[in-house]
Amino acid sequence: MLDIADGLLASLPSGDAVVVTVTRVARSAPRGVGASMAVTATRELIGSISGGCVESDAIALAHEVRSDGRARTARFGFSDEQAYAAGLACGGTVEVIAYLVRTTDAVALRALRSAVHDERVSVLLPLTGPSAGRILDTAAPLASAAVHAELDAARLLGETRCIDADGDALLVLCHAPRPRLIIAGAGEHAAALCRIGAAAGFAVTVCDPWELLVTPERFPGAATLVVADPAEYLRAQAAEPGATDMRTAVCVLTHDERLDVPAIHAALGMNVGFVGAMGARSTVARRRELLSERGVGLDDLARIHSPLGLDLGGSSPEEAAIAALAEIQAVRHGATARPLHELSGPIHSHAPDAAGDRATLPHCVS
Repeated sequence: MLDIADGLLASLPSGDAVVVTVTRVARSAPRGVGASMAVTATRELIGSISGGCVESDAIALAHEVRSDGRARTARFGFSDEQAYAAGLACGGTVEVIAYLVRTTDAVALRALRSAVHDERVSVLLPLTGPSAGRILDTAAPLASAAVHAELDAARLLGETRCIDADGDALLVLCHAPRPRLIIAGAGEHAAALCRIGAAAGFAVTVCDPWELLVTPERFPGAATLVVADPAEYLRAQAAEPGATDMRTAVCVLTHDERLDVPAIHAALGMNVGFVGAMGARSTVARRRELLSERGVGLDDLARIHSPLGLDLGGSSPEEAAIAALAEIQAVRHGATARPLHELSGPIHSHAPDAAGDRATLPHCVS
């Protein structure tokens, strides 16, 4: 539900919507737990739960829910009796719950507004029991300390997951603010990385001393534009609690030794998961010398991804940006960055291996 907050919230003035949310995936499936689609009061479709494989059956399920207001669950996949009608061509299975989101539902509306504003928010969606399909506040009373601990962990990580509430299954729907991509520099490579990073779901900050370069026209996808010395800005961000986290990536693209060395040095002192810098190998070697002279140790030098990007070929700013973002994503997710056809096992990280379903909770991620 929270992943389609913009469209869902905008649709509610026209009437109640039916939301279909993935509660469990097994084997290979295009979307993970928490992925949602909605059928609005005006019969418009928002979002997707499978990339097209099972949407028609999910829409039919939504119409059933609208007919009487009762939440329903369903399972779609290759192993179903309806495999060829509602199967996933990739061989996976998904389980879903379909439920009404009413225009009068204060908890749901508050959560949707928070998600639209990219604020951290979480709600509970019971999958079984008398409250199944009704959005609950996370402050709702829960039976045991263990359940509270699991809920707190999900909220802290911003991770949608199932928890067992003394026999009943609860889906914790979470929205975490977008991961940040901080770009030091405002040249053509920075503009290309901003466009691609924003399209990939990052909240992009562009920082450069030159006011003429740091403009909305050059960086329409940026969440924040900063005219400042990059090193000074990064040090200020490091001192601001909660400004960055381990999902944050910093890319130094200034092409100016006077700016990039101090900026890299500052980035290494931040709570971030990725520090990268563009440059030729000779430039990289020179930077290492200068950073060493500043007291940067070998461990921190090894954290710098420079030259930035995977070896994908190409030389245009856009091609370089694709290579840079590919490396950022591989590092963030602990991926191999190898071609999928050279690997075996599930393609999607949320899917368990094909050996079987390992879930112990109904409707939960395996």
